[in-house]
Amino acid sequence: MHKILALWAVPRSTSTAFEWMMRQRGDLDCLHEPFGEAWYQGEEPLWHRYQLGEKTTPGLTLDSVWADIRARSTKGPVFFKDFPHYINHMWDAEFLSHFTHAFLIRDPAKTITSMYKQWPDFAEGEVGFPEQRALFDLLTALNGTPPPVIDSDDLLEDPHAMTQTFCEAVGIPFLEEALNWEAGGDPSAHSWWDGGSFHSNLANSTGLAPQPRKYISITDAPDRVKQVHRRMKPHYDHLYKHRLTH
Repeated sequence: MHKILALWAVPRSTSTAFEWMMRQRGDLDCLHEPFGEAWYQGEEPLWHRYQLGEKTTPGLTLDSVWADIRARSTKGPVFFKDFPHYINHMWDAEFLSHFTHAFLIRDPAKTITSMYKQWPDFAEGEVGFPEQRALFDLLTALNGTPPPVIDSDDLLEDPHAMTQTFCEAVGIPFLEEALNWEAGGDPSAHSWWDGGSFHSNLANSTGLAPQPRKYISITDAPDRVKQVHRRMKPHYDHLYKHRLTH
């Protein structure tokens, strides 16, 4: 098998923008949350808010997704971004040994307020921080060294340097030209959720350009958002201590 590069993120962490940049490279078979599609829309959905009548896809399972990824990797290197909480019951040393792992983290004040805006009824089990930390800690224990971690704010503040650092950490060449693209792309073509409706900003973008660091206050957020934030922040802080710098 060729390299299978897995970027483990959480929802609303700018991971699709990172994925879009990786697609511009042209040297990787890129997949958009393949395990997530089965978790939400497979023949046996596992998401917390599932109700009878929601969309399901016969034959689509976490096992079929994994079989597809393995098949793709026999033809060339594969990149996918996904969320660890979709497959935490699948983690074992043999399964995890097939991947080159990396993590993308983002301040939970930003991810949780964004989730609340998109899906006010989101379940706490969809937020993903505890599982992201658990997978990071497991891989650190199995391999003796922590896998690479990039923080979304660092990436957006200096995309060139952070992407170069990321590429070096995971053993792929840095392709500077992948940081820029033509506006009018269609990320929804690769998104199985709601036609990619929340990727409109990405579709109008022209690349990963430096952005000033922004801070989000949850002082005026709904109590539920504050409660979830209190529980998620320690997991983010744990990974943040290990983030790559340049």
